[in-house]
Formats: sequence, structure tokens, C-alpha cells
Amino acid sequence: MEYRRLGNSGLKVSVLGLGTNAFGKRSDAGTSKRIMEEALDNGITFIDTANIYAGTASESIIGEALEGRRHEAVLTTKAGLPRGQGPYESGSSRRHLTMELEGSLRRLRTDYVDLYQIHTFDPETPLEETLRALEDMVTSGKVRYIGASNYYAWELMKALGISDRLGLNRFVSMQTSYSLADRTPEREMVPLCLDQGVGIIPYFPLAGGILSGKYSKGTQPPAGSRGDSDPGFQRFLGEAQLKLAEQVSGIANELGKSPSALSLAWLMTRPAVSTVIAGATSPEQLKLNMDSLTIKLEASTLEHLDKISAPFAQGEPFGFYRLND
Repeated sequence: MEYRRLGNSGLKVSVLGLGTNAFGKRSDAGTSKRIMEEALDNGITFIDTANIYAGTASESIIGEALEGRRHEAVLTTKAGLPRGQGPYESGSSRRHLTMELEGSLRRLRTDYVDLYQIHTFDPETPLEETLRALEDMVTSGKVRYIGASNYYAWELMKALGISDRLGLNRFVSMQTSYSLADRTPEREMVPLCLDQGVGIIPYFPLAGGILSGKYSKGTQPPAGSRGDSDPGFQRFLGEAQLKLAEQVSGIANELGKSPSALSLAWLMTRPAVSTVIAGATSPEQLKLNMDSLTIKLEASTLEHLDKISAPFAQGEPFGFYRLND
């Protein structure tokens, strides 16, 4: 396993991380714990969750799975997206973040998280309030590092500027949708993160499964897949996306690898990327994702992948979660 610094911080993370959005939802508690055990046994230390995943079940399962192994994990959770409809159940105010951190710590059965991320920008809370609240969390020892997610580049830069001006801890990471099917971060976010020493954590690295090769033109989505269970996902299954998936599968076949592993390996070569979080609903799927660690991409292959995915630097992000959307 390769370990990289998270941005310019002193925190080292496994280049392949584990996304746990499916824990307690598409993966039951027993299976999720086996996935966690397999991940830790194979050197995957970066475990990503959030206070809203599976209605908090993801955090609870992780807390149980880490009993006796907490020291092996770099544990990150998030807050900011809605937990409910009430006036105090979303955002990044001091009140909401303090309440949510305490709840996350209880569910995770730990007294600290390695990385606490603001799940999305809150237009109704001054950034100074958010950053001072996060500073207090770091000072208390309940949070080691802080990060952001789903910010526009200007919002991230503003936050970094405020932290520098006030002498506060800075965001060390930015979690954003990024894949061969979504290269929009390369327009502004990647250059910003390189300049400011912020590590990028891609989510949706397989574009919701499109890059795994499970979808093809003229066929029904596989049973149980996002395309089958989520009607809104159909908008991503356009001709351009399916053509890209077919091309990626062709390159992967030539290398004797899966398209999923190839797509993850490509992300690991991108500037500013610290760790790539890939979800798994079974230990077998986790092992398939780990195959990405064995791929050494030649310059010609990288050039080919860059060429076929270049159009996906334009348009809208594949995933982008905002308050009031």
C-alpha cells in the first residue's frame, strides 16, 4: 500500500480509501464489518463516512467494527448536509457542527476523528464562525485535521484566506466528485489545491458505477444497481458517458484489468490527489478495487485515457451537493 500526505499536512493516508455510504443500506451490518476488516488487514487506513450515511447507521457500524483497531484507521466524517427538516438540522453554524460532532463521536465510539469535513458550503453562516468552531474542535482534541467538500473554488480560497488572516487551522483537503467521467475539478479546483497545498479526495471515482462497465447502450441496468433503483440516475446514462465506459473497458481488457481498477488507478496519477475513496458492498468488491494498486500506467495509456475523457472537463459536475438545491 502506498501512503501519501493529505495535502501539505503531516497526516499520511492510504492512496486507496474506503467509502462507506453503502454501510447499513446496500450492505448489511455483518457484511460491512467484514469489508472493514478486509480493508484494515490490507493496509487501507482512510475510512470515509458522514453523519447522514444510511441515516447514521454507517457511523454506528464503523464504530463497532473499529473496536480494538481504532489506532489503525484514519477516520473521517462530515456534517453540514440536512439531517432533517428542522431549522437546526443542517449547515455549518457553531451550534449545528458542535451537536453533530458529539453525535458522530458517540456513534463511532471514539473520542476524536482524524479529519472532520464540512459536507457543503453554508451560505447562511459566516465562514469565520465555521472556521472558529472548527479551531475549537481541534484545540479540544476531538478533531485532528479539518477539510471541506462540495465547495466552489472561490469558497475554498476565501476560507483559506480567512484562516491565514486569523491564524486558524486551514482546510487540508477538498472532497469533490472527480473521475474520468467528471474532470470538472481540473478547471479551477485542482490548480487551487496545488497552489495552496490542499489534498484532493475524489468521490464518485467510478461515476456511480458507469466506469465499472456494468451499463451499456440498449440494455437494462443490472438489478440492484443505481441505474435500476434510482430513477434520477438515468440522466447520467447518456450516449457520451456510455461510450466513454465502453472505451475504458476496451483499454482495461488490453491490460488484463477491470475497468474499475483502471479508472481508480488513473485517478491516483492525477495532481493533488491524496487518496481515492471507493465504496464496496462486499469483501470481493473491495478486493477488485484493490487491484488498482497493481496497475502501472504507461505514458501511452495515460495519453489515451486523457484523450477520451477530455470532453468531461466541461459541463456540470457528476456529483455536487449543496444546501437548498
